[in-house]
Amino acid sequence: MNGENNFFKSAFSVDNVIFGFDEGDLKVLLIKRGTDPYNGLWALPGDLVYPNEDLDTAAYRVLEELTGLKNVYLEQVHTFGAVNRHPLGRVITIAYFSLVKISDFALKAASFAQNVEWHNVESTMKTELAFDHNAILENCFNALTQRVRIRPVGFELLPPKFTLTELQHLYEALLREELDKRNFRKKILSTSLLIDLDQFQEGVPHRPAKLYQFNKQRYQQLEAHGFSFEVKESKKKEKKKRLAALISA
Repeated sequence: MNGENNFFKSAFSVDNVIFGFDEGDLKVLLIKRGTDPYNGLWALPGDLVYPNEDLDTAAYRVLEELTGLKNVYLEQVHTFGAVNRHPLGRVITIAYFSLVKISDFALKAASFAQNVEWHNVESTMKTELAFDHNAILENCFNALTQRVRIRPVGFELLPPKFTLTELQHLYEALLREELDKRNFRKKILSTSLLIDLDQFQEGVPHRPAKLYQFNKQRYQQLEAHGFSFEVKESKKKEKKKRLAALISA
């Protein structure tokens, strides 16, 4: 009987990886822990699941308690269950991720979070985070880059009206590679996923660019027929292909 009881001594937690985009910079939301373990280190917003709540409820509760964020779409990504991932005992954590517009939310640190801030994703991956949160962040970022290649999730991070340059900068930040301008625009415009608003930027120091809007209804129609949204390859990859073609000719 004692052996069976050991199976019921594991705890569950949730960790939220919230990505945001701001002026060409892809960021992730972090809290600074104000309690042990890992007091003073930056971490993903996460905590233990109460015995009387389900996982999704816990994910939303923890996010609001620690950061003040509410009404954020969360999607389960992966489960992390290494035996020694938590210094106080066996804790299995379920990672969630989301994409948000940073300007839509006001942050407020609470509970054991001393501070809450947006951090550049690339630099955060090189910083020591609490627990195994570096691995969780990397896993969720990889999931994001996979999704963004086949689904137009990036539009969720843009304002209602945007330029093709803003759109390209977003995808370059998400994919961490430089995209060929001509190929990117040709691909995007050929999908009919953008609505030409016949409007231009205002109050900019350069030549005003044309404004577009994402045609969500059109995408839903295409998706129903098996449409796959695929972003063109980077300049470097395009050059390698052309060089290979020349060598083999």
